[in-house]
Amino acid sequence: MTLTRRKMIILLGGGAVLAAGAGFGCAATRSPRSAYLPWDRAGSYDDPRMRALSWALLAPNPHNRQPWLADLSEPDVITLYVDRDRLLPHTDPFNRQITIGLGCFLELLRMAAAEDGFRAETALFPQGSAATGLDARPVARITLTADPAIARDPLFAQAPDRRSNKEPFDLTRPVAPAMLDPLAAAVRNGARFGGTVDETEVRHWRDLTREALRIEVETPPYLSGKRRSLPHWPSRGGCQPRWH
Repeated sequence: MTLTRRKMIILLGGGAVLAAGAGFGCAATRSPRSAYLPWDRAGSYDDPRMRALSWALLAPNPHNRQPWLADLSEPDVITLYVDRDRLLPHTDPFNRQITIGLGCFLELLRMAAAEDGFRAETALFPQGSAATGLDARPVARITLTADPAIARDPLFAQAPDRRSNKEPFDLTRPVAPAMLDPLAAAVRNGARFGGTVDETEVRHWRDLTREALRIEVETPPYLSGKRRSLPHWPSRGGCQPRWH
């Protein structure tokens, strides 16, 4: 059986959370509707952890690596590990991007669990962490507890509408200063938020991000290896590398 990584999350100890049948081909993942199949299928599981994972497996992550492994051996608990075979050693040597992707996974899992009537209590790096990068220790331990009174996250309704904008931004339409307030209000779990619409500062950050992208795409292994030696290179048309 051949499945794309986008359509499954590997469970430690055996098994996987599947999003679609094995015959669902790579070409079909190019349509927005088919990309939502994991979410459409989430309600088919009896285990609330599997339902939450069905949403989390499509969380935003760098280069579509889906670098997550889940252990469900402990009742009502998800222990999350990073799949170290799916790191980005050449362009993300300290695992910064991968860690951000794991954070997106945990946030979407939390929102999906709340929508399902479960509280997700998360302990980050329960066995500690290394300053030099991710290792074999768990990234997070998530306990799901039934809580009908838990507040639903209003941002969860926007999850199916998420997309990656590949179009040029209209620089003649600056962001209104008032737009920063609702963004700041959405911050939780001890995260920090900062924003500016000052043109001088915006120009500085725009130049910085452009230079960061240039450095990444001009890293020699990234350019010369492409799909053959760098499995994180995105396939054409948005299809994912095959997972066997």
